[in-house]
Amino acid sequence: MMWFHNARLIDPEAGTDALGTLLVRDGAILERDGPFPKGARAVDCAGKCLAPGIVDMGVQVGEPGAQHKESLRTAGLAAARGGVTTIVMRPDTDPAIDTPEVLEYVTRRAEARTPVNIRAMAALTRGREGREMAEISFLLDAGAVAFTDGDHVSTDTKVLSRCMAYARGLGALVIAHPQDPGLSHGTCATSGKFASLRGLPAVSPMAERMGFDRDMGLVEMTGVRYHADQITSARTLPALERAKANGLDVTAGISIHHLTLNELDVGGYRSFFKFTPPLRSEDDRRAMVQAVAEGLIDVICSMHTPQDEESKRLPFEEAAAGAVGLETLLPAAMRLYHSEGLDLPTIWRALSLNPAKRLGLAGGRLTPDAPADLVLFDPDAPFVLDRATLASKSKNTPYDGARMEGRVLATYVAAVCVFDAAEVTA
Repeated sequence: MMWFHNARLIDPEAGTDALGTLLVRDGAILERDGPFPKGARAVDCAGKCLAPGIVDMGVQVGEPGAQHKESLRTAGLAAARGGVTTIVMRPDTDPAIDTPEVLEYVTRRAEARTPVNIRAMAALTRGREGREMAEISFLLDAGAVAFTDGDHVSTDTKVLSRCMAYARGLGALVIAHPQDPGLSHGTCATSGKFASLRGLPAVSPMAERMGFDRDMGLVEMTGVRYHADQITSARTLPALERAKANGLDVTAGISIHHLTLNELDVGGYRSFFKFTPPLRSEDDRRAMVQAVAEGLIDVICSMHTPQDEESKRLPFEEAAAGAVGLETLLPAAMRLYHSEGLDLPTIWRALSLNPAKRLGLAGGRLTPDAPADLVLFDPDAPFVLDRATLASKSKNTPYDGARMEGRVLATYVAAVCVFDAAEVTA
C-alpha cells in the first residue's frame, strides 16, 4: 500500500483542487482523505499537485517504419517524464495499423518496451488511402480504441459514409481531421496579412469549417460516434456547438500548440512552428482557450509528431509538419493556468478525464477503484527548455529555449513509479 499525503489533489471529475490524502493498493485507488493505515508506505507530496495521469489522445510513434524518428521505447520514456500515463497511438505508421496482425504486433512490442500504458487507434480505411474500408470489426476485437485516417482526409464521401455507418453498427468511435483537402493541399500557413507578407502558400480557416460541416452531415446521416482531432478556428465553434445541441454524439480536441502559439510565432520561417493545420491568429487562439474553459472543446492533446533534422531543416514550405509534445504537454498547459486563468481541474478535465471517458478507459479519475495512474507535479517550477535534454529521439519542439513553468516530479502507472525527477537530478 502507498499513502500519498500533504498532496494538492487535482480532481477533474469533482472539479476540486484541495489538500488531501490518497491511499493506493494493488495498483488501484482505495480511498481518499483517510487516516494513515498501518503498514502503508507514506509518500510526502510536500504540498505539490497530485493528479490523474495524462491520457494523450493522438500520439505518433515511428515504430514500425520510422524508428529513427521515435521508437516505442523512447516514446514511453518521454511520456513518463511528461506525466503521460496512457499513450493513445495514431495509426500513421508504415505499414499503417490497418489489420489485426499489425495492431497485435504493435501492442506486443509496446507492452514489452514501454513503462506506460499504450493503446492504439486503427486506420479507418486500408492504408489510410480513403478508398476501401479497413477490417473495422476484426480490429475492434483486436483492441483498437478508435478509427482514423489522421490527416489523410478522404475525398470520397461515399466511402467515408459507408465506414461511418459500419462503425455505428459496432459502436466504434471515428476520429476525423476536419479540413477541406482541396483547399488545404500544398499550404503551410493560415491566410491573412502575415502569410502574404511572408510569401507563404496559405489556406483560409474556412477550410476547417467546410470539412467539419461535411462530417456533421455524415454524422447526422449515420449516427456514428465522432471526435474531431483538432478544432482550431473560431469559425468552426458555432457549428460544433449546434452539433452538440442537436444531440449528435460529437466531441472535439485541440493540440497544446494551437492553444499556446499563434501564426506570428513562425517569425523568420522557423520550421519547428509548422503544423497541420497551421497555427492560427491570436483571436482564434483565444477563442479556443475560451472553448476549453466552457467545455465546448473536450480534449487537449500533444499531437506528438516526431520529425528528424533532415525533415525539418528545410525551407518552411518544404519542411515536414508537426512537433514532439509528450514531455512538453504539461508545462505548456501550465501557460493556460498561469496566463489564461484556467484552473487546474478544468485543464485536467481536458488532458485526462475527457479523453479517458471518450475512449472507454478507466483512467482520468481520483475515485476509488480507478487505476493508480498518477502524476505529481509542481505547477510553479520555472525552467528554460533545452530540446537536447528531451527523451524523444526527435527534438523538433517549438518551445526550445522558452521559459516555462511546471515540472513533473514523479509519474506512477498502476502505483509503480516509472519516473522520479529526484533520481534524474541526483
